[in-house]
Amino acid sequence: MTREAGDEARRTIYAIIGPTAVGKTRAGFELAKRLGAEIISVDSRQVYRYLDVGTDKISIEDRKIVPHYLIDVADPDEVFTAADFVMQAEAAIRRVYARGRIPILVGGTPFYYKALAGGVLSKSLPRDESIRVELEEEGDLRGTSTLHERLSIIDPASAARIHPNDRVRIVRALEIHALTGQSATELYAASEKMGSSRIFYFGFNSPRTLLYERISRRVSEQFSSGYPEEVMRLLDNGYSRDLPALSGFGYRELVLFLDGQMTFDEALQGDIKSTKAFARRQMTWFKQFSPVIWYDLSANSFESTVGDMEKIITDEKNNLKTKSDWA
Repeated sequence: MTREAGDEARRTIYAIIGPTAVGKTRAGFELAKRLGAEIISVDSRQVYRYLDVGTDKISIEDRKIVPHYLIDVADPDEVFTAADFVMQAEAAIRRVYARGRIPILVGGTPFYYKALAGGVLSKSLPRDESIRVELEEEGDLRGTSTLHERLSIIDPASAARIHPNDRVRIVRALEIHALTGQSATELYAASEKMGSSRIFYFGFNSPRTLLYERISRRVSEQFSSGYPEEVMRLLDNGYSRDLPALSGFGYRELVLFLDGQMTFDEALQGDIKSTKAFARRQMTWFKQFSPVIWYDLSANSFESTVGDMEKIITDEKNNLKTKSDWA
């Protein structure tokens, strides 16, 4: 466990971050029960209704025990931007504080945290060489026009602005969408609407081999617990295969499986591979976050980790002399 910053002078919002499948949801739920707190989900896929198995949402039963916000707030065919997240998250935080309770942010979407904390979009938009290489290879195989056609579906404004032969800018726009789940147009338009919350992070991590085992196990369980049927219901109900909500890892592989373009095992292994890559990208971002306490979950017990977080938050609550800025 390492700590990387000092105390804040006034009330700070606490968050639990880390790569997918590391155990954030379980820890947040237990911490909230102990503190009488409520959870603000920070997950760009869990905002969508009907995407349940594939996004590993916490159960309805558990949400009755601990209130959760920013889950199931948009239909799969709705545009939900980072600015939308900031607006709804800030409103939820205010309501939770107004009722004398504690809000805790839990989730693994780095860009949403950056937006809530007032990050500068032009400097924060992520990059991933492996995604660029994959897009370049597709362009070589199928033509730049194919990439431009895909861009016109997920980001019509950018497609209209970028020449169909300008592969560099097309690839960059597709890369941004692949990494954030948002179009470049939406992100830049939202840049002036970002929040300015002070967030203190509890970071969860574990050795890569152990994390990869957890990812493989979780994805396998999802595939045998209704994930393909979930995707089929979405398609049967008229949701387009090209929607951003269905273009993320797991959903895109299962769409190809249901269309007969991929075997079940290929879809399963593709999801596992993509989820592992996503976990690496998450940690690349989260390592830049501050202030943060990092917990190695292979070296610290679940009980001691949650207990330490509980003590830190309780101590601050007891030391507060003035009302919160959110109240």
